[in-house]
Amino acid sequence: MLAENGSLEGEMGSWGAPNLSSWSSQRSEDGSHFTWWPLIWNCIFSICAFFVTSKVIPGFVAIFIQAGFFGIDMSKKDQTVKVAEAMGVISGAVFLITMFFFIPIPFAWNLARMSFVQHGNQSTAVVAFPHHEFVEFITAILCVCTMLFLGFADDALNLRWRDKLFLPTIATLPLLMVYYVNSNSTTIIVPYPLRAIFGFSLNLGALYYVFMGMLAVFCTNAINILAGINGLEAGQSLIIAISVAIFNLVEVSGAYREACVFSLYFLLPYIATTAALLRYNWYPSRVFVGDTFCYFSGMTFAVVAILGHFSKTMLLFFIPQILNFIYSIPQLFKLFPCPRHRLPRYLPEQDQVTMSTTKFRPQQLHPLGRLIYHIFKRLRLIHVTKPADNVASAQQEPFLECNNFTLINLVLKIYGPMHEQRLTILLLLFQVVCSTLAFLIRYPGAKLFYDV
Repeated sequence: MLAENGSLEGEMGSWGAPNLSSWSSQRSEDGSHFTWWPLIWNCIFSICAFFVTSKVIPGFVAIFIQAGFFGIDMSKKDQTVKVAEAMGVISGAVFLITMFFFIPIPFAWNLARMSFVQHGNQSTAVVAFPHHEFVEFITAILCVCTMLFLGFADDALNLRWRDKLFLPTIATLPLLMVYYVNSNSTTIIVPYPLRAIFGFSLNLGALYYVFMGMLAVFCTNAINILAGINGLEAGQSLIIAISVAIFNLVEVSGAYREACVFSLYFLLPYIATTAALLRYNWYPSRVFVGDTFCYFSGMTFAVVAILGHFSKTMLLFFIPQILNFIYSIPQLFKLFPCPRHRLPRYLPEQDQVTMSTTKFRPQQLHPLGRLIYHIFKRLRLIHVTKPADNVASAQQEPFLECNNFTLINLVLKIYGPMHEQRLTILLLLFQVVCSTLAFLIRYPGAKLFYDV
């Protein structure tokens, strides 16, 4: 909802009309005709990336295990099998290599027509090269590359949670600098119900850069929080990416195609490499994606949202992740005991998974934690029991036990124990439903709040 020249620069289509710079490499010589060739080449590169990723991953499994990057699948009967971890670095590396080869393609028109006039020892370009667009493209790749490296460092060094919040912020700085230099539009259009208070538009100034930095932190950690069962991380990321790509394809035929095409340049190779990774991460998982993949995915989404100018629309496709984050707040902020791993508990007799739990004494909780406990209990968002071996003392009340606060455990609370693969499918179907809801909010719903 960023306003520039009286329009919504922060969103496209029915949310406003951004005054975006033209990707000149996408136009014919007279500047009036849009050419699809760069996007066609991107599709070809993406197909190649899918097959390369599918071929490379099996070859690195033994190498990763030998290097110590492996884990044990705790939701399987045979817990002696080593499963290669951090394999998201392979899909991320193929993605980056694909983008490196693709760099000249969007600017081929400019490169082919550049000519120079010599002035002494200096030469001046007759046909101007779109340096600001080129810098945006390179910076986007740089941010993704940086986050891929930091994610692999997390898998190797097992970083603390505060580091996981700090590192995405640092990795986003080049992106925010490019946005400041090229655009620096920080005015939002106010929705109808609030215009009597704030007026038609409101300049957020530095707060908007805080929002974009927080968006990057949220995207990189949201997928990482909603994780822990075979196929969930890669599956939800793939659905989000496909949903955003569909949104871009819907808008690309309109007046805002340049921003949509920029987004598709990154999303199509990402979809291809993630789909290849999901083949090996699906139940029964032969590889684990690791924090590397979650960080790499989150930064990719943040980059296309910020430079593609649809950050609010991107958040609509993160509805399950937002719900999971809100539900997890009591444990994430230490208002409730939070174990290091909140994965579902495996029942070997039934070959199913059930809720994992945490123990606590209500009197020892933070006052806000006690309030949340009573609210969640009243709303039946948690399942509270008294452990059978629990003994109360004269000084302390007995321990209580409730499910960990994650969307995965909430689904298991509602539907009961189930097979891991069925649980993954159920959560991914919920992601699809939420993406459908996002489109309904994005198009018909926007008419209730903005001039469209």
